[in-house]
Amino acid sequence: MKNNGTTILSDNGMVRGYILNARDLVYQAFVYHKTAPVVTAGLGRLLTAAVMMGRTLKNDDDLLTLQIEGDGPVRTLLATADRNGHVKGYPGVAVVDLPLKASGKLDVSGSIGNGFLTVLRDNGEGEPYVSRTALVSGEIAEDITHYYAISEQTPTVCALGVLIDRDYTVKSAGGFILQLLPGAEEETIAALEENIGHLHNVSAIFEGKSNEEIADILMQKIPYHVTERWEASYACNCSREKTQKVLLSLGRKELGAMIAEGKPVELCCHFCDRRYSFTVEELENLLLHGGKK
Repeated sequence: MKNNGTTILSDNGMVRGYILNARDLVYQAFVYHKTAPVVTAGLGRLLTAAVMMGRTLKNDDDLLTLQIEGDGPVRTLLATADRNGHVKGYPGVAVVDLPLKASGKLDVSGSIGNGFLTVLRDNGEGEPYVSRTALVSGEIAEDITHYYAISEQTPTVCALGVLIDRDYTVKSAGGFILQLLPGAEEETIAALEENIGHLHNVSAIFEGKSNEEIADILMQKIPYHVTERWEASYACNCSREKTQKVLLSLGRKELGAMIAEGKPVELCCHFCDRRYSFTVEELENLLLHGGKK
């Protein structure tokens, strides 16, 4: 199982962290969306961040959505997660071809361009909490860090990485989020900054180290303990019934126009590419009875 997550807390209660090895869920997203390497990397980073941020939700039915909108060729990236490690997402454009950066790395920021990060927290009651911040780099991890500083006033370090294999599949993927809690002392802050400076290639680290080994590096000189171990997965909850509701939401006029064409209608789920086909007879039943016979 390579989608294992770990939550840690310093013994002095000043540092909280989330660490996630996300290789399998990022690979599943690649399989669903058939993404080019630079899009796989960008979407994989966002999915990884969404899972870790989703752990802060209070209720099982709460949802957290991250959306990046930019003027680059990928246009948008979206990821939605709950508090139990389930995540799904999609890119605006799955196949983007960009040259590598001078460093030899994939140009994720170039695929996104300038734009905004929107964070939506929905607990199912009233209007969801929505925060929108400008992208600072388009590399996603820095943009998540910036969001926490601006919108939640929480000193945070986010690091994300996706390593693409030679066959364009996912070799490794993962990330961590570390947050300073109220009352953090200078000594703790200094140790944390020094430790983070030792981690230069996040995706490669997740290829060879366990979450606990990574936590030991991040928390060197800072006594800590593991508070939770959890699993994460790419999980789409689409269904034929939900797709029927989408058709009904189009209105009687639009449904009537589809029926008049006399052809089956096929809808595709953005998150998993699953396709649902409806015959003319089924469309007529939707129009007359709302799908109930």
